[in-house]
Amino acid sequence: MFSSNHSKVIAAAAAAAVIATVAACSSSAPATPAASSAPATPAASSAPATPAASSSPAGGFGSGSGSNARSGPAAGGSVGTITSLSSSGFTLTTATGEKVTIKEASATTYQKGTSTATSAVVATGEPVLVLGTTDNTTITAAQVIVQPPKTSGSNPGGQTIGYAKGKEGSTEKVGQIPADYTQGSGTLASGTTADKAIEAALAAYPGGVIDRVVELGNGQYEVHNIGVNWPHHIFVNQDFQVIGADD
Repeated sequence: MFSSNHSKVIAAAAAAAVIATVAACSSSAPATPAASSAPATPAASSAPATPAASSSPAGGFGSGSGSNARSGPAAGGSVGTITSLSSSGFTLTTATGEKVTIKEASATTYQKGTSTATSAVVATGEPVLVLGTTDNTTITAAQVIVQPPKTSGSNPGGQTIGYAKGKEGSTEKVGQIPADYTQGSGTLASGTTADKAIEAALAAYPGGVIDRVVELGNGQYEVHNIGVNWPHHIFVNQDFQVIGADD
C-alpha cells in the first residue's frame, strides 16, 4: 500500500512539474512579438533614406535645384583632356578638373580632327570630345573625337564655375531664357539632334558633364550640365546656337 501511494505522489509531482513548465513557456510568449517588434521594420527601411541616397544620381552632383527629372541614363557628353587609360576606356579631365569615366564599346566610333580613325588615336594628353550615354559622371561612348575641331559657338555671357563641395553656385541668368520654360518640362532628345545641342553647349561652357538634352515646347533645347556650380541649364535654339544659361 505504501509503495502504491508513494508512486501516486511521485506521479502527481511529475505532472505538476510538467504543468509548471508549460505555464512558464506560455507566459514567455510576449518575447516573440518583442523580437519581431513591428516598429523595427519601418525604422530599418525609413522612407526618407531612399531619396537621400539617390538624390545625387538623379541630377548629378552640382546639378542645381529643381533639375529635370529623368528615369535613367540619357544622351550626353563632355570635353577635356585624356589623363589616363584603362582596359575598358579612359579618364577625361575637364577644364575645371572634373574627372569623367569613359567606357568604350564595340560600337564606339573614332575621329581625329575631322578624319575617321581607330581607337589607336586615344592617348594621354590628347584633347577629346566624347558623345554618348551619360550616367552621372560615366559616359558610354558612341563617338570619341580626338583633337576636336574648334568651333565658334556663341556665348551669351558668364563663365563656367567648377564644382566645389559645400560651395554655392551663382544664381546668375544670362542671355535669353525661354519665356515658357519651367524646370521639368519638355521631352528627352536623342541622336544627332542631342549631339548638336551638346556640342554647342560644351563649346560655350566647357568644364562640366552634359547628362541630358530636353526639347522644349517651343522647339528650343535645355541642355543639363552637371559637375559644375554654374551653369546647370544651357539653352540652345533651333539653329544650335547657345542663347542663354542659368542655375
